[in-house]
Amino acid sequence: MNAQLKFLQQFFGRHAAWAQGLAAPLLVITVLSMMVLPLAPWVLDTFFTLNIAIALVVMMVAAYMRRPLDFSVFPTVLLLTTLLRLSLNVASTRVVLMEGHTGPGAAGAVIEAFGHFLIGGNFAVGFIVFAILVVINFVVITKGSERIAEVSARFTLDAMPGKQMAIDADLGAGLIDEKEAKRRRAEVGEEAEFFGSMDGASKFVRGDAIAGILILIINIVGGFAVGVMQHGLSASEAASTYILLAVGDALVAQIPSLLISVAAAMVVSRVGKDEDLGAQVMQQMFISAKVMGIVAAVMFLLGVIPGMPHVVFLTFAAIFGGLAWWRTRVDARPVAEPEAPAVQSDGEATWDDLQPVDLLGLELGYRLIAMVDKTRQGDLLTRIKGVRKKFAQEVGFLPPAVHVRDNLELRPSAYRITLRGVVVGEGEVFPGMFLAIDPGGLGTPLIGTPTTDPAFGLPAHWIEDKQRENAQMAGFTVVDSETVLATHLSHLMQVQAAKLLSRTETQELVEHVTRLAPKLIEEVVPKMISVASFQKVLQLLLEESVHVRDIRTIIEALAEHAPHTTDPVELARRVRMALSPAIVQQIYGSVKELEVIAIEPGLERLLMQALSGAAAGALDPNVAEMLSKSATDIANKQEERGVPACLLVPDAIRNAMARLLRRAAPRLQVLAHSEIPETHLIRIGPILGELAA
Repeated sequence: MNAQLKFLQQFFGRHAAWAQGLAAPLLVITVLSMMVLPLAPWVLDTFFTLNIAIALVVMMVAAYMRRPLDFSVFPTVLLLTTLLRLSLNVASTRVVLMEGHTGPGAAGAVIEAFGHFLIGGNFAVGFIVFAILVVINFVVITKGSERIAEVSARFTLDAMPGKQMAIDADLGAGLIDEKEAKRRRAEVGEEAEFFGSMDGASKFVRGDAIAGILILIINIVGGFAVGVMQHGLSASEAASTYILLAVGDALVAQIPSLLISVAAAMVVSRVGKDEDLGAQVMQQMFISAKVMGIVAAVMFLLGVIPGMPHVVFLTFAAIFGGLAWWRTRVDARPVAEPEAPAVQSDGEATWDDLQPVDLLGLELGYRLIAMVDKTRQGDLLTRIKGVRKKFAQEVGFLPPAVHVRDNLELRPSAYRITLRGVVVGEGEVFPGMFLAIDPGGLGTPLIGTPTTDPAFGLPAHWIEDKQRENAQMAGFTVVDSETVLATHLSHLMQVQAAKLLSRTETQELVEHVTRLAPKLIEEVVPKMISVASFQKVLQLLLEESVHVRDIRTIIEALAEHAPHTTDPVELARRVRMALSPAIVQQIYGSVKELEVIAIEPGLERLLMQALSGAAAGALDPNVAEMLSKSATDIANKQEERGVPACLLVPDAIRNAMARLLRRAAPRLQVLAHSEIPETHLIRIGPILGELAA
């Protein structure tokens, strides 16, 4: 027995995938066969019952799905179910016209049951019921779902750029990895394809309703004519037989059609991704004690009016009153408040009371404490870990851990980011709300609180969850509170990367390289260059946003030039030349023709005299101010054009120009002539000096 069961399990397991692959072709072939081959009444009964069962399955799946993509095959299912109903209509019409004169059971027991049990054998009543079902299906449900599908398809396509930007923002902040970003991008594309397919598939439902009306008329006219002319029946006999069969056939097809239409309407009108339809209805309709109380009062007043059915109205008044009482009890439950810090007992001061200053700290107001509490679904700590991991992968060293603590002196929803005890960034976020960021001049009004993105200074609005979809469809980049805070932290870590590289991180980096290439690092650090000088070289690179991820090239350049000079500034210049392909790629990407900002020749000679040689630093303040203003204006114009802002200067003044323009135009990159790889071409763009003149 066990051997037989094992054989059956292996057999079905081996052929399961093969059978699934043949399911769809066999269904299509079966449907087409029903249109051209005559079917026995019992076969019609089987397929009519199967049609009703499939319609119920589709509607239940639509009711319990959590998001539209959970039922992404629905447009195809809609096509197949419509084709199945139409083929059954053709098959039943053939049987009705050929065998209808033999009696009401000619087309099977299902049609006979619908003709006698549901409409009492009265074809006039059946015709009216069918007309009402058609009006409900065609005018109300199908028309509404078709409009929703059309609007959803258009809005989903319009919202794709904003959703893609939100994914890129999460990826840049280190909140997700490349695999998760690919999954989300694929989901956005599938969502657009789904709503586009639903926009077209909704026409199947509409066409099915129209086809049902036409088939009924054809059956009535054709059956009456066949009964009277071919079989010699009287007009009353033909009407009571053929018209009753035609109406029963129409009702059998119309009820599954109505179920599929309802399922299509539920799919396209679905809002939210966390709960099924039943849970949403219960939580959103019966959540307010005030609403339930008012309904109970109105039902009670209607119930005590003379002549009204008192029992029914008073029963429902009692039900809604009970719901109002229950919601009042639930809402009155105390909400746990954040615990106040324990007051320590008085005692003698010790060295333990002296806490070192955090290299990198994050202070939170008391309303934001839940964001780091995993018991309350707070995932901020997980996102901070992702930020540190992303920083290490991009910049080239592991940043210090972020010390998170609460600060009751802050506003309840405020936060503060500190570096060596000094505040470098602060902002305010609101848990449960979303920040809709305007990526560039959308101007679409939103219902929310105007604010500014704390990381990049873009205009934004704090909005509620119910406004999220509308904001995304309008093109806004919508992120939650944890993402706003994590993105701000990531941005500040990139800006302050040089200060984050302390002696501890430098020593850990040396030890890491020692494990990967022991001979390479031992010959350079600390034999040729000390750890302090090595740290200073790396900090000089990081101050100008040069990543130190290619540590092998950096150490090889130091090994080549350290025997000749120990000046960290000169060593950093030499390292920049070795890293020039990576620096250029970081600024321009993969393009080979570089549009650069050049200096007007007269101004360049003046700068060479003032910033190089023994007279370095003797630049006139007015010239420095003019230069800073000109560089800022040109950099802003380049960014507006979508072109990197990069100034090309002679090697002798590159360091001085970079220091001079760093505060005025922090996004302006300064490259020396020797830092342009031979594989790239230069195209002169704006001229620095002409704009000021």
